Amino acid sequence: MPAVVVLGAQWGDEGKGKATDQLGAATDFVVKFNGGNNAGHTVVVGNEKYALHLLPTGILTPGVTPIIGNGVVVDLEVLFSEIENLTARGVDCSRLRISANAHVIPSYNRTMDRVAERFLGKRQIGTTGRGIGPTYADKMNRVGIRIQDLFDASILRQKVEGALVQKNALLVKIYNRREVDIDIVTAELLSYADRVRPMVVDCGLELNNALDEGRTVVFEAGQATMLDVDHGTYPFVTSSSCTAGGACTGSGVGPTRLDRIVGVAKAYITRVGEGPFPTELFDADGERIRAVGAEYGTTTGRPRRCGWYDAVVARYASRVNGLTDLVITKLDVLTGFERIPVCVAYDVEGVRYDEMPYDQSAFHHARPIYEYLDGWTEDITGAREFTDLPDNAQKYLAYLESISGCRISSIGVGPDREQTVVRVPLL
Repeated sequence: MPAVVVLGAQWGDEGKGKATDQLGAATDFVVKFNGGNNAGHTVVVGNEKYALHLLPTGILTPGVTPIIGNGVVVDLEVLFSEIENLTARGVDCSRLRISANAHVIPSYNRTMDRVAERFLGKRQIGTTGRGIGPTYADKMNRVGIRIQDLFDASILRQKVEGALVQKNALLVKIYNRREVDIDIVTAELLSYADRVRPMVVDCGLELNNALDEGRTVVFEAGQATMLDVDHGTYPFVTSSSCTAGGACTGSGVGPTRLDRIVGVAKAYITRVGEGPFPTELFDADGERIRAVGAEYGTTTGRPRRCGWYDAVVARYASRVNGLTDLVITKLDVLTGFERIPVCVAYDVEGVRYDEMPYDQSAFHHARPIYEYLDGWTEDITGAREFTDLPDNAQKYLAYLESISGCRISSIGVGPDREQTVVRVPLL
């Protein structure tokens, strides 16, 4: 049985949650391997709509074991609030497991995130202010707090004290804020210890044993390729590894165990926060896509920037991740457009780029070169077979496949779990 990675092939919000959820019936484990509660997945099951922020989408499928991997940073307050909300709606959360090596987001990192972003002024990154970046920075600076640290009060206090030596100096002397009390933070973190202890596992051991037993594991990415800290549009990126390699480092499973790498992309493209975005629309078409596609952040509520499909980004994502399959979502949002532009290359000050420019300055100045395809007016939300789609919708998808560097295996034609056209099964 396979190990399948599901990740975003654009700037996020592509519908990864729905793609992962579709695999649920044939899946034994769903592992979130990066990020935190700075991004969310919206999953529609029947008449129920679920907004997941920190929990893996596998939490919604009976029989699946959802795991928060070591590559995730965990806000414990958000975690238990989300568990309580889902439990109140009848969702069984007792199967949830958390890696002992996952890092915790302490309250002082939420403070550092907000004040540092304000301090940047016009140079702001567009962070959500949830402490994600500072927690990953602590991890790399080796002053982070891990889940396992909650079970030894003495060690926990020492680690909190070590982390706050520099942070309190910054808060007081640079940001003109009060210093953080070590004992208050330690007590706050310890208050979660008994609740989280039954969930804690050796993530790598658990997953490798499962694969040895022939069970199916789905690795679910937060954010997306173009927000990856190494391969995204740096510095306008997240703080973790959102690409396929992050599935290995964020879970403790080796790369030779991965069978399929599934990229998820919208039939158009969106972005939240700052940073270059070559196909961004500032006209009525952009407003129409935002309204019809309900393009507002699941976690933040922020309006998303909208643009036409960018095949340069798609080819880059295919190459960086080694994609085996591409899932196109929200095709229904494009219904009614007379012509649909597709970005096939960039113009950078008179020079054509068919692939992603390697330097930030060139990408910042990139202007889209479009090819235009005829649109369709028919309602496609009831389509379940590829041949159910209008001819022009089929031609649009065939064209995207021909220039995106990867086969299109599945197409989303509506928000519901069942509103999907499957060309090639992902499992």
